[in-house]
Amino acid sequence: MERAEYEQMHAVEDRMWWYRGLRRLVADQLARALSRTKAGGPVLDAGCGTGGMLRVLGAAVGGRPTIGLEYDPVAAGMAKAKAGRPVFSGSVNEMPIGGGTLGAYVSLDVLCHANVEPARALKEAHRCLGPGAIAVFNLPAYSWMLSAHDRRVHNARRFTRGEARALIAASGFRILRASYWNTLLFPLMLIHRLVERGDAESDVRDYPRWLDAIFSTALAIERAAVGAGLSLPFGGSLMIVAVRDA
Repeated sequence: MERAEYEQMHAVEDRMWWYRGLRRLVADQLARALSRTKAGGPVLDAGCGTGGMLRVLGAAVGGRPTIGLEYDPVAAGMAKAKAGRPVFSGSVNEMPIGGGTLGAYVSLDVLCHANVEPARALKEAHRCLGPGAIAVFNLPAYSWMLSAHDRRVHNARRFTRGEARALIAASGFRILRASYWNTLLFPLMLIHRLVERGDAESDVRDYPRWLDAIFSTALAIERAAVGAGLSLPFGGSLMIVAVRDA
């Protein structure tokens, strides 16, 4: 990812509606899944960027300590300072972590990155997770939605729910949940994609407070729906919860 994007993420991720909504959704789903497994070991934020998710997770989730992994050493330093947690430099394609040692693996918009080999990264995740351990993935949806922002952050691919389920299951995971989200705002996203220029500004930025509040409310409604067990039929993003069976 371009250094300017890391710096912008670092500056606004704690207050931007999309990051707040994503992290609350993931934290809720992760905690629910971990409460139903006896798998121990650390929770890894794999590709933790500048540390916003790691900060939300805190020192531990369900009694399991949290750690981070980030390819870019500058971003890794930002993440360590922001979250106050151990953050290692390395690639999700080949992680410096022992086999079967993790209790959970969190991957937020990482498998879509140009420098990541999805099948290889998933095999690494499977290797490092213990039996019964949990994996939570967030992915951008629909290849036809590739945008100027995707190109800026070096996203090379987007996924349908069927594609993501098949890819993750092929690596030895059992799917527990698979839902689109960012559904209520999807029509606005679609219009934005249709009219944006090739040099459009980054999607990662501060929004007017009133607009941020409206967008945050929409995501809160969706989070409640997903938390109640509903799977949303479409949306700008896709969340999958899976378990590494023995």
